[in-house]
Amino acid sequence: MYETAFRSEEFPAAERFGRWRELVQRAHAPLEADSPHRADFQGRLRVLGVGAVTVWPATFQPAVLRRTPELIRRYDPEAVHVSLPLRGRLRVAREGRADGYGPGSLCVLDTSCPCEVWAGDGDGPYSGIGLEVPRNLLNLPPGRLAEVTRHRLSAREGLGALLAQFLSTVAADAARYRPSDGPRLAAVAVDLLSALFAHALETDRSLPPEDQRRALLRRVQAFIRRHLHDPHLSPRTIAAAHHISLSHLHRLFRDEGSTVSAFLRDQRLRRIRQDLSDPGLHGTPIHAVAARWGLTDPSAFSRAFRLAYGTSPSDYRQRALAPGGTPAVARNGLVANAAGR
Repeated sequence: MYETAFRSEEFPAAERFGRWRELVQRAHAPLEADSPHRADFQGRLRVLGVGAVTVWPATFQPAVLRRTPELIRRYDPEAVHVSLPLRGRLRVAREGRADGYGPGSLCVLDTSCPCEVWAGDGDGPYSGIGLEVPRNLLNLPPGRLAEVTRHRLSAREGLGALLAQFLSTVAADAARYRPSDGPRLAAVAVDLLSALFAHALETDRSLPPEDQRRALLRRVQAFIRRHLHDPHLSPRTIAAAHHISLSHLHRLFRDEGSTVSAFLRDQRLRRIRQDLSDPGLHGTPIHAVAARWGLTDPSAFSRAFRLAYGTSPSDYRQRALAPGGTPAVARNGLVANAAGR
């Protein structure tokens, strides 16, 4: 996790707007920017690199930002940008329509599509948190991102509220996290955003049945990842949480060539393996590491770990934490993780 910060008071008045614009472009994508206050621009911006995603809390005087077709041709990070307004409003013009977003809502932008964004109300400053996620991490069905941007996504209830709470917590407590926490936090951000988009698309009954099924499956998988710590998580509780029958849940995973229990076990073992290779957790007993991810029976956990990775948890940790040592099972597992995403 890395952090870059901008504070307007640290620069001469004539340089402030240019410096702010430069950092916004680095956090987002090439864009045009203007402000009625550019002669003496006031604002603060922090860019937090969280694994593969970027979180940027910001407060600044009213400004307009434009992503033009020419700038898109010049460079496109192919990312999804989500803005959480905390104070002031965003007005967005795109695809021949104009939308407004205030506190309690989420604004979704596609860096591949032209848009114009006005931030702030009158002379009042805008304050909010931005989230930048590579599009290929979201497992979004082709062509569905445009549909997501047309939905009114709430930040006050459901999955939108969970995402808003996560962003606010990361922005407030960035100094508390270790570098090794970055990939874990990024995974949470991607899971929450994927689940939010899947839920939005699932509510659109005009979608083909297969797309509805996939959206529900992604939502269920994200739910499982968020509740791995719960030792009572089971197919029955998962089905109940999504208001579907147990047979419907099993059918979702069977159609993907898997089972609910296998997916749950695999996700837990991956998180445990990751923690066992974390030097910051070397003093935590192995059984406690397993328990924090919902596997409370040490014998059953040890058997499952050996079956999955061909070595015992203690041997894996010893080799993983040896100077310069990354056991083959870890390398193979990382490859498998990347291939499975």
